[in-house]
Amino acid sequence: MNETNRPWPGLFISFEGIDGSGKSTQARRLSETLRNRGLNPVLTREPGGSPGAEEIRALVLQGDPDRWSAETELLLFTAARRDHLERVIRPALEAGRVVICDRFADSTRMYQGRGGLRDKVDALHNLMIGVEPDLTLLVDMPADAGLSRAKARATDEERFEDFGLALQQQMRDGFLALAQDHPNRFRVIDGNRDITTVATEILDTVTPYLPACPA
Repeated sequence: MNETNRPWPGLFISFEGIDGSGKSTQARRLSETLRNRGLNPVLTREPGGSPGAEEIRALVLQGDPDRWSAETELLLFTAARRDHLERVIRPALEAGRVVICDRFADSTRMYQGRGGLRDKVDALHNLMIGVEPDLTLLVDMPADAGLSRAKARATDEERFEDFGLALQQQMRDGFLALAQDHPNRFRVIDGNRDITTVATEILDTVTPYLPACPA
């Protein structure tokens, strides 16, 4: 099966953005709205989303910022994504469902691709994943505001946040550049507004794609 051609009837939506941008909240809200409309969406996340991938999530998001080399981290993220794809994403898309994923390969391109590893990220993705979302919603937020919001959360998954503001700004710039490079897939949403306003714009953006995905 040629995964790159996506021979399935489902709709694959990813949410991207820096830490604290509000993308996880918006992914949940979209899922709830679609469920209330009679659809049966799958809400999932990365790293994680399947039992094996959730175990890898704990390895990569907790601990000292220098716990892993960049190359090891890239391999862990790719392994988690492959398991997630096999066990959750692909079966749901083949069943014609809407899959809403909080982060996907674009986050790996940004975070694990920093420091000159972007070519390796893309090569591994093409070899082992071969799937891109139909629609990527980039919830954009100023780097300092996002970091402040991320640090206010009660969580033990702060490894990337501990790299500080410089990484946040680098990731924001990188995401916006990705959106420019892939305008057919990306939609940039201003996340620096109240939650309801952002959610309304996201729903308006997603709605034209829904008829292609049977309930």
